[in-house]
Amino acid sequence: MSAGPLLIALDVAEPDLADRLAALLAGVPGLVLVRPGEAADAILTGPAGARGAEPGLTPREAEVLALLAEGASNKAIAHRLGISVHTAKFHVGSLLDKLDATGRTDAVAHAARLGVIHL
Repeated sequence: MSAGPLLIALDVAEPDLADRLAALLAGVPGLVLVRPGEAADAILTGPAGARGAEPGLTPREAEVLALLAEGASNKAIAHRLGISVHTAKFHVGSLLDKLDATGRTDAVAHAARLGVIHL
């Protein structure tokens, strides 16, 4: 007895990623992609950050965030990235704003929940 095709729905907010996934999955035998709202056996979702929660960090902010996650001070961040302490403080402040965090530890926790960093 053969079961019918596996019905898969995509719930990926990033259009380019959704298109790439659809193209990859379209050729898989026994799998059918369904339109949004149609019944599906499974739903493939994108990363947490792709669902509108992505804070839009710059590459430098992402570097600073990784160092924050390591517990680096502003002075250590500045030294490791070859920037001034003032610039490091600016990036940390920007991260706090973008992540709606109350402090450094809170920023790392928010970023981990959003899937921006992995601890």
